[in-house]
Formats: sequence, structure tokens, C-alpha cells
Amino acid sequence: MNDNIVGLVAAILLFGGGTLFLLSISPIGKALAARILGRKTLVADDEETAEEVKELRREVDELRHSADQMAELGERLDFTERLLAKREAERLPRG
Repeated sequence: MNDNIVGLVAAILLFGGGTLFLLSISPIGKALAARILGRKTLVADDEETAEEVKELRREVDELRHSADQMAELGERLDFTERLLAKREAERLPRG
């Protein structure tokens, strides 16, 4: 029975230690370590992220503008269809 416990503890330490080692060298592990130590992320990353956010906001604004234009075109198309239908109805002989 004692051998079973020793084997179980050895397996837990082996796999748990390996998992913790892999976590520590991953970007997630590095971010957790920086957070625990109270360090900020690299300044270059912050600048890149800020620039990326600005670019994404510009793209979203362009998409919103395009959506507004599409809605306006849809309204114009509806108006034109109604106008054409009215003219066609006036041309047809009344039955």
C-alpha cells in the first residue's frame, strides 16, 4: 500500500511539475508572472495594441458609414419601385 502512495505522489509531481513548467514558458504564464509581480506589459506591445485599436475603430466607423449609405440606397430603391408601380397601374386599363 505504501508503494502505491509513493507511486501516486511521484506521478502527480512529475505530471504537475511538467505542466507548471510548460505553463511558465507560455505567453499566458509570462503574463501571469508579470501580473503577480506587479509589472506592466512591454511598452512596445501597448503601443502596437493602441495602434491596432485605432485602426479597428476606423474600420468600424467606415463600416457604419457604409451601412448608412446602404440603408439610404434601400430607401431610394423602395421609393423608385413604388413610383414605377404607380405609373404602371395608371397605364393599365381599368377593368
